[in-house]
Amino acid sequence: MTAQPVAEPKAYATALPSSTRFHHLLIAEWIKLWSLRSTYWVLGIGPLAVIGINVNSALSNADRLAHQPELPTAPPPGLSELPQTLFDPLGSAFVAPAWQLLMVIAGSVGAIAVFGEYTSGLIRTTFAAVPARRAVTTAKTTVVTAVMLVLGTVTAGTSFGVTQAILRDHHGMSISDPGALRAVAASALLAPLCALVGMALGTLIRHAAGTIVAVVGVLLLLPALFMGETYRWVKEIGNAMPLTAWRALVQNPGRDYGVDKYPVSVTEGWIVFGAWSLVAAVVVVTVAHHRDV
Repeated sequence: MTAQPVAEPKAYATALPSSTRFHHLLIAEWIKLWSLRSTYWVLGIGPLAVIGINVNSALSNADRLAHQPELPTAPPPGLSELPQTLFDPLGSAFVAPAWQLLMVIAGSVGAIAVFGEYTSGLIRTTFAAVPARRAVTTAKTTVVTAVMLVLGTVTAGTSFGVTQAILRDHHGMSISDPGALRAVAASALLAPLCALVGMALGTLIRHAAGTIVAVVGVLLLLPALFMGETYRWVKEIGNAMPLTAWRALVQNPGRDYGVDKYPVSVTEGWIVFGAWSLVAAVVVVTVAHHRDV
């Protein structure tokens, strides 16, 4: 009796259009991200802490300004412009320690989204079900970036709106004032940038403690190591860090922040943001494709 050849069944994934498959990957990565209990805590409490620090700064400044002579709204006789030592309301919305906290939060969420799968072994199951590693990592990068962009936008917009409302009697700014929209946009984009950096470090290190230490080191400690102005090359390295670029982008163009021999321009700040985001995304997609799990 001759055995009849049995046709191999087609894989379900190959019968779907590529756009639908990627849509399914996006849904899967969304579920994996929100299935982590830490996601709710970090993304819930973190922004509240950032906003709270900024609001406290605005309240403190409003109380201080209420007990001192009214600041002039026009230059005094003999001067062409207001003194640059006047209170800057924009600074209350973007207090550096608050946004450094957001950087650590965003970087940690991005890192957890990656090393969490490696430490649990889920990454093997994922790549076994979907051998197209680039598609998987691209979907993960897209989901994390989108979530952190929403988080950053809500945090930045709320911080600016609430603090300027508190300071409305002390020359609080509106979003249409020079530098305001740029500062809000830069702060909103800071969250997805740091999340991508965290994902890249998680892909390279694949260890929980090591990745978190690396996130803090790269995002916060490295800029502090390259702050001197004795050697230009040292300062230029520092200028290429996300934290330094963010500080330049949130500065009020109507205020004098002192003498800086090698300042970061607005254009350079946006370039730093784009370059770090692009390089981090490329690392996440390419390293996972070529590295064993």
